[in-house]
Amino acid sequence: MHLTSAWVGLALCCLCASLAASAQDYPEDDEMILDLIREDGTQPETGAEPAAEFLKCNKAAWRMPGQYLVVLRQGTHDSHVQRTIRRLRAKAARRGYLLEILQTYSGALHGFLVKMSSDVLHLAVKLPQVHYIEEDSSVFAQSAPWNLQRLLQPHAQIHTPSVYLMDGSVQSSHREVEGRVHITDFNNVPDEDGVRVHRQASQCDSHGTHMAGVVSGSDSGVARGAGVNLVRVLNCQGKGTVSGALAVDAVVVLLPFIGGFSRSLNAACRDLVANGAVVIAAAGNYRDDACLYSPASEPEVITVGAVNSVDQLMSQGAGGTNFGRCVDLFAPGDDIVSASSDCSTCFTSRSGTSQAAAHAAGVAAVILSSNQNVSPVHVLHTLLHYSISNTIDLLSLSDTHRLSTPNLVAAMPPANSTIHTVCLFGCADGELLCRSVWSERSGVTSTAKAMSHCRLGEEMMSCSSYTPDGVHAGETITVNSGQMECVAYNARGGKGVYAVARCCVNGALQCQVHASPEPGRDAECVSPERHLTGCTSRSTAEILSDSRPHHGVRKRCVVKDGVSSHAVCCHAPSLECHLLENTSADKDQVSCPSGWTLTDCSAISQGSVISWSVAKGNSCHVRSATGADGAAGIAVCCRVRPPPDQPATTPQ
Repeated sequence: MHLTSAWVGLALCCLCASLAASAQDYPEDDEMILDLIREDGTQPETGAEPAAEFLKCNKAAWRMPGQYLVVLRQGTHDSHVQRTIRRLRAKAARRGYLLEILQTYSGALHGFLVKMSSDVLHLAVKLPQVHYIEEDSSVFAQSAPWNLQRLLQPHAQIHTPSVYLMDGSVQSSHREVEGRVHITDFNNVPDEDGVRVHRQASQCDSHGTHMAGVVSGSDSGVARGAGVNLVRVLNCQGKGTVSGALAVDAVVVLLPFIGGFSRSLNAACRDLVANGAVVIAAAGNYRDDACLYSPASEPEVITVGAVNSVDQLMSQGAGGTNFGRCVDLFAPGDDIVSASSDCSTCFTSRSGTSQAAAHAAGVAAVILSSNQNVSPVHVLHTLLHYSISNTIDLLSLSDTHRLSTPNLVAAMPPANSTIHTVCLFGCADGELLCRSVWSERSGVTSTAKAMSHCRLGEEMMSCSSYTPDGVHAGETITVNSGQMECVAYNARGGKGVYAVARCCVNGALQCQVHASPEPGRDAECVSPERHLTGCTSRSTAEILSDSRPHHGVRKRCVVKDGVSSHAVCCHAPSLECHLLENTSADKDQVSCPSGWTLTDCSAISQGSVISWSVAKGNSCHVRSATGADGAAGIAVCCRVRPPPDQPATTPQ
């Protein structure tokens, strides 16, 4: 099958590693592949790039040896795919090997799926245009049966866009979804494992029917009446392959699966989002960092974790919902009642981040019912805007995961209210909405750094750095191809640092960054029409001194000797910003009041004790290097001024 649109693969829960880089801790067959790649006398063809990477999963039970995705470099075309296939066939034939091309891809990725002996890999990685080769592996649905306890209150039936569901079969005759499920002609599933598999319809349809019911069921659905387009990628055991693919022109795509980190899968998801699709993925059921898995780790998708009936992290035996900086929000995922494939009028209860993702997809479909032309990032911020905040107890997580995991539970907009999606993002008086975007942790060398950036359509209103031990060299903002990047620097003796960007949306928001002329001199906003929304500070000294925002005639970031700074200066009609300072060391956070949005926070170092801060939700959390929670800080609170008929407030 030749796919001419976006390619999406689903990878199993396993971590991919580059065998071309290191032979440590790999089994015997991997050592053989490494030896062939390193020692074979075949050289890359004239003009070719260095040998490509070979990626595979470290979960041997889920690997599919002999089946590989060959991905070509960016800028290649269909002709390069066919030329590479011909060259590989010829080289393999000369060595006495045959291979079978199972599928070709074009769109987000150019390449092909091939069945061949592992002995041919050392030939494939040296072909021109080959970027990397990824071993195929299995995928599984992310849910498990559970007892009936509660059901999310559904939204009234309205006109909503169709949701593309990548799953197994669906019992389309079930009363919950009858007449609304379209079975696409795409079908790419592996054979069932074992020889005594019973393919009863109820088994094959179980997960997909439940998902379709959660999204659009007449009684159990979040977006009642929404259409569901099924793209079948799982077999009757709920298992698929990384090479499972789809070609869609979709508004909302639901991926209720989890896999190991896959470069191919993440790239395909980015392409879907770039083409205007809202892609919603399950965070995973492994009580682990969601950033270790795909597609949950892709920044452009909306990754959803699961909570139970009392809005606490879902737990399943030894497992539970994934968490961390790659999760965007949580949704009900425990004991969710929906359609059962046992009969056309049956219901059942299931749990998992699949169910949570289906809830979020339903909410997204309702949001898009107001305007299907809004961008995916606008849908994300609308989801976050209507979510319930600060109800999840995150004390079981590590300090860093507790700060980076959003404390948000998806909720439907009030049924009797208008969803102001268009005004929120298409007019000058829309609300100012922000979120924190964390980078991965940097290395531990003195020159290591981490980088975070906003999505297309967002403006970066501040940049900060965070490390649990307080040892870091600060942060700066760089501009790459017109996009700001928040860069945090580790320091000598540091254990790694995170960059935290504050990313915001408003229909008319525009931000610029101004650097201090030299170390020790303040960075400031040169235009009186622009407001100071954030400050950075970086020092090459052993002890870092923070940069403090100052609002007055000169809107500037105040620094000490040897410290460099960047001032983020933003403009939007009716934008106003104020400083909210907490000078009491017995409080560990400063919060902006209702109606105001936190854009930046700075810790106030007292004496020789260094403090630092990080933004979460609408609060500035401050810490001291001594380990105490209490530290003084300054929050920058901004808003778009409301119309004259609404009362105005000032942060106190």
